[in-house]
Amino acid sequence: MESHTEKQYLNGLQNGDKKAFSALYMFYYPKMKFYLTRFLKDENEASDMAQDIFCKIWENREYCSNINNFNAYIYSMARNAVYNYFEHNLIKENYASKFQAGALYNDIIEGELYAMELGLLIDITIEKMPEQRRRIFKMSRKDGLTNEEISNQLCINKRTVENHVTLALTDLRKVIV
Repeated sequence: MESHTEKQYLNGLQNGDKKAFSALYMFYYPKMKFYLTRFLKDENEASDMAQDIFCKIWENREYCSNINNFNAYIYSMARNAVYNYFEHNLIKENYASKFQAGALYNDIIEGELYAMELGLLIDITIEKMPEQRRRIFKMSRKDGLTNEEISNQLCINKRTVENHVTLALTDLRKVIV
C-alpha cells in the first residue's frame, strides 16, 4: 500500500470512516495472520489474535493520524501480542504445575492422616481386647513370635494361641471395615 493512500486511510479511520478501516483491514489482516501463525503454530489462535489487534486499532482510532508507518506500528502490536500470549501461557503452566504439586502434597498429607487415624484405631481396639488375647496378639504381631513360641512362653496350648490370634484379627476387621 502506498504511504500517501495509507495516510488518507488513517486520517479517515481517525474520523470513524468504516471504509478506511475496512481497506486497512483487507490489506493487512492476511499478512498479520500469516505473521502470527509462524509464532503461534496455531492458525485459529493467530486469527483470533489478528482480530484482537484490529479491534484495538478501531477502539483507539482517534490516535491513528499520528502513526507515520502503519506497517511498523501493526507489526509491533503483533509482536507485543505474541509476547503477552507466551507470558500468559507460561504463567498458566506455572500455576498448573504448582496446583498439581499442591494437590499431590494434599493427597500425601491426607494419606498420612488416614494411616495415623487407622493406627490409632487399631491401638485402641487392641487395648480393649481381653488381657490374654491382647498379650498373645502383641507377641504374635509386634514381637514377631510364632504360635509355638508363644505357647511355650505362656505355657498354654498352641491351638489356644491360634484361637486368640484369630479372634483378635476378627475384632480388628470389625473396626477397620
